Amino acid sequence: MSFVLYEINTRCWLRELTDRLGHPVTLETVPESEFHEWQRLGFTHVWLMGVWTSGPKSRAAALAVGDLQKTYGSDQHRVSADDIVASPYSIASWTVPEALGGELGLRVFRERLNRMGIRLILDFVPNHLGLDHPWLQNRPQLFVQSDSEREGAFSQATEMGVRWIAHGRDPYFPPWTDTAQLDYRLIETREAMLGELLRIAERCDGIRCDMAMLLLQDVFAKTWSDWPSAGKTIASGEEEFWSKAIRGVKERHPDFLFVGEVYWNLEARLQTLGFDFTYNKELYDEIVRRDVGAIGRRLSNAKPGFLARSLHFLENHDEPRIASLLAEPEHRTTAVLLLSLPGMCLLHDGQLSGAKFKSAVQLGRRPVEPVQTSIRNFYERLLAVTTRLPTDPKQFQMLQSGPGDGPLLLLWRIDASSFWLIAVNLHTRPIEMEWAPNVEMNRAAILVSDKFQAADVPVEIVCKPTSFHLNLPPLAAGIFRIAIR
Repeated sequence: MSFVLYEINTRCWLRELTDRLGHPVTLETVPESEFHEWQRLGFTHVWLMGVWTSGPKSRAAALAVGDLQKTYGSDQHRVSADDIVASPYSIASWTVPEALGGELGLRVFRERLNRMGIRLILDFVPNHLGLDHPWLQNRPQLFVQSDSEREGAFSQATEMGVRWIAHGRDPYFPPWTDTAQLDYRLIETREAMLGELLRIAERCDGIRCDMAMLLLQDVFAKTWSDWPSAGKTIASGEEEFWSKAIRGVKERHPDFLFVGEVYWNLEARLQTLGFDFTYNKELYDEIVRRDVGAIGRRLSNAKPGFLARSLHFLENHDEPRIASLLAEPEHRTTAVLLLSLPGMCLLHDGQLSGAKFKSAVQLGRRPVEPVQTSIRNFYERLLAVTTRLPTDPKQFQMLQSGPGDGPLLLLWRIDASSFWLIAVNLHTRPIEMEWAPNVEMNRAAILVSDKFQAADVPVEIVCKPTSFHLNLPPLAAGIFRIAIR
């Protein structure tokens, strides 16, 4: 595994630190112990989710859902209006609110993080802005709009008179009623958002780009085909926004990282436009469906380099908690798989402690759940090994045994005669198999180091004259370092 990205719900996390320590905690005053813990666990990047300013109109939209308890709570977690905040994806300003520590707090936090060898990732929400953003007043021409009332739009007083501004949306879902849709057919909109991106890039080491595929020209044109543009549009065949934007940022910051939230099998296309990593949502879906055959086929058939530029995850702020979906043996085994793949693996705040409550991004307070000690200990042991795997994806090989009915074997080559072998059985039945590495076996000694076991009943590996015999219990995984001398 090359990179480990740790996602933090910034507003909830700072509130919990404040409650635990008994005094206000902001980004400027985060305890040093937090940074040391992230370094100890081997995190390479920290994503502060929800650090930008939102506003009262967007909070009002969050409150206007009817039954707050049904929308934001659970049987175990009661919520009230005081717990509701505006969505962090309804941006009023690309600045850090003083309640979180302000711009100074962000700068101090980044400096302390970087001193630990960890890089800072922030959100970039390119598709839309919040209802409180000043551009709705002083630059309304940047938005998708109509001069007459339309479904999925809100009225906005402008110098041109009342305009009906479209809410942002994914074409497969209802509009996000706390947002205003930017019009990426317009030259002026693209230039304005590129300017915002360049300013954000001065304050972090990378960005997670929300719903990145919505900006693709063909996707955008199809989504908004029945809404005319209100200004000068880009020419046919114009360069995609992302390729221009990524190039512009990396000319100033060559090591800057772009992580794209991407769906609809558009991941490889966004990678060709310059994204360093894109969501591996298809693999996630197969894991939660328990489609073992599909998982094996996907990993075995992945094109060279695709896995190395994928962001693998078992949960994030948009998905249910994995501990609420998979039993612990399944949780453990799939975690071994994802943390052993090339690319980047996302670990979500609460995932390592077995949290089960999915906190909506409009919640400023979430329940404090008891730590599941067995899951916490499991992740600590796992990360201690997977963070030592090679980082060059050229050293990785995916081995599939049988047409989806065998275990998954992953190999990280160290040199000509030594390698890491990861054996994963996602089935609920035991599997025995023979595996012959592509190296000479008739040497003086073969050393197998049992580095990690995910299940109580371990994976057994036995050396034979020309092969290894593997015995994998149900839902078991093992990581072994093998040297043939």
